[in-house]
Amino acid sequence: MRVLKRKYGNRSEWKRVIKRKYSQSYLDTKEFKGYITLLNIIKVTEPLSVSYGESKVVIVDDGYMWLQQFPLEKNHSVTTMFDANGDIVQWYIDICVRNGIENDIPWMDDLFLDLVLLPSGEIIEKDAEELEDALSKRIIDKNLYDLAWNEVKTIKSLISTANFDLIKLSNTHKEMLSKILK
Repeated sequence: MRVLKRKYGNRSEWKRVIKRKYSQSYLDTKEFKGYITLLNIIKVTEPLSVSYGESKVVIVDDGYMWLQQFPLEKNHSVTTMFDANGDIVQWYIDICVRNGIENDIPWMDDLFLDLVLLPSGEIIEKDAEELEDALSKRIIDKNLYDLAWNEVKTIKSLISTANFDLIKLSNTHKEMLSKILK
């Protein structure tokens, strides 16, 4: 039986990125409690782009940065993808069972379902079929299935009312971690 995929904040297994800098921090503020990581992608073997309908978005290239926010006691993690000019190209919201830390590296246990928020405000649901498949193959149970859909519903509602705070904190968290990149 397949298990949930654990994704780490440092993305050390990522072969496409051949030169990088990385930083991370733990925050406990009024707005955010958890871990934040910043991957400065200096050099890649080749750019990576994704298509959403008619539009194509480059999400990885030389000079890009990925900020990941791992809020504790939440069922999501947010990756903000910045281009080489520092502009946000998209927010990728992973729905997860939990966030944590292992060997001093933040991680999340991915729950298949994802949301993409584009700077235009468009929200794209991704991988619903993977969630359905995981339920039918008993990789997850009905409780985790319901948790995933409830989390998506909650986040979409927060986005629609401009109350999803992690998006508002993207630039602040990036600037904070940029100062300590190694």
